[in-house]
Amino acid sequence: MNNMPEVKVGIVAVSRDCFPIQLSEKRRAAIMDAYKGELYECPVTVENEKDMEKALEDVNKAECNALVVFLGNFGPEISETLLAKHFDGPKMFVAAAEETSANGGLIQGRGDAYCGMLNASYNLKLRNVKAYIPDYPVGTAEECADMIHEFLPIAKAVYALNNLKIISFGPRPLNFLACNAPIKQLYNLGVEIEENSELDLFAAFNAHAGDARIEKVVAEMAEELGQGNKMPGILPKLAQYEITLLDWAEEHKGEREFVIFANKCWPSFQTQFGFVPCYVNSRLTGRGIPVSCEVDIWGAVSEYIGQCVSDDAVTLLDINNTVPADIYENDIKGKFTYAHTDTFMGFHCGNTTAKKLTSCEMKYQLIMHRGLEPDKEPDITRGTLEGDIIPSQITFFRLQSTADAQLAAYVAEGEILPVATRSFGGIGIFAINEMGRFYRHVLIEGRFPHHGAVTFAHNGKALFNVFRYLGVASIGFNQPKGMLYKSENPFA
Repeated sequence: MNNMPEVKVGIVAVSRDCFPIQLSEKRRAAIMDAYKGELYECPVTVENEKDMEKALEDVNKAECNALVVFLGNFGPEISETLLAKHFDGPKMFVAAAEETSANGGLIQGRGDAYCGMLNASYNLKLRNVKAYIPDYPVGTAEECADMIHEFLPIAKAVYALNNLKIISFGPRPLNFLACNAPIKQLYNLGVEIEENSELDLFAAFNAHAGDARIEKVVAEMAEELGQGNKMPGILPKLAQYEITLLDWAEEHKGEREFVIFANKCWPSFQTQFGFVPCYVNSRLTGRGIPVSCEVDIWGAVSEYIGQCVSDDAVTLLDINNTVPADIYENDIKGKFTYAHTDTFMGFHCGNTTAKKLTSCEMKYQLIMHRGLEPDKEPDITRGTLEGDIIPSQITFFRLQSTADAQLAAYVAEGEILPVATRSFGGIGIFAINEMGRFYRHVLIEGRFPHHGAVTFAHNGKALFNVFRYLGVASIGFNQPKGMLYKSENPFA
């Protein structure tokens, strides 16, 4: 399943009618020369509302799904922001820096786009139009080209959300109010949601009994697991479940291009379906269809944003447990620069794709086994994928609708250390600078749930900009020493 968009960006130059239009056109052409990659150059330069209509028609005809409005000079604040308003897709504004060696210097060739960007941002706010404006949005052709490249993952995530359907099977397990999911903000983001009962999923699963595709999927699973295929007897049920979810996605995505899942996975799941779904969740997430655990709708959204930004597989983990002192003393202290409180273990039962594990085995869910089938060989609790998560750079993050339906988010970059966990599940030892303070003054103070999404690279800049584009007012991050959180005691 192709479950992420291809972004085609168009650039439209704008020009205030009391400035030379040729200035904007030459500067637009210079960006085209400097840009490495596909960038559609709209031939219409916008000076007025009629030009705006022509430019809009042109970029739509060219099938652009993201837009760069380029202020080659001061720019027509009304027309340029109307262009952004009427373009149905993510957009950015960028402006030209001045130059003395070309285009008439600072007499005939001065464009004042530095000033025009202020008016553009004011007009965007007047019209309630969201647009990405880089941290310093004025530059040379080469610098503007770099800014457009940085816009690509942001545009990809924003476009994807506007064409996304979340399919959930619930309700949440008992005592999982932490994964409470007020859904009003989903609609504000342009996301559609289809909420179903666990019974709907169970009926669909039973309808796939004996499906002719099961044998092929079992073979694929066995190949992926390799030596870790320790419980081959459970694979047919897991294959049947995987086919059920994929068929449901195709049959229910409706008008939407992209689909993700937020599914209930315990406790009655095991007694009725006869297995744990973690391994299937890992396989679909590895194929670009995130499946969050425990009906964590906002966790699934977070995973999908991370997938779009990183263009790689993601995972969803519990911010789970501390690193024992002896492991820290023997394997971390003196070998890495992290304090003990900078480290923690990120864990989940088995939803991390095999591609992101050092090695993997099919196992059973230990915690569920204690409660559901104690004192017997694992049966209905089989189906987890276990192994230590690969050492790598990571970004830990989450987008959340709070209990009062306000958007909040956090982003923190760090790494997974090359240290054995000595534990179970899909798990890794994470290190994030100043994690102890971040844990207290962002995660606890912000009332975030224990689930966090993970990309396997440093994607903090792009994720922060995505959240800012989406209108998230509160974006927490791991502040360095000397930079106090609002809730932090300055006398501590």
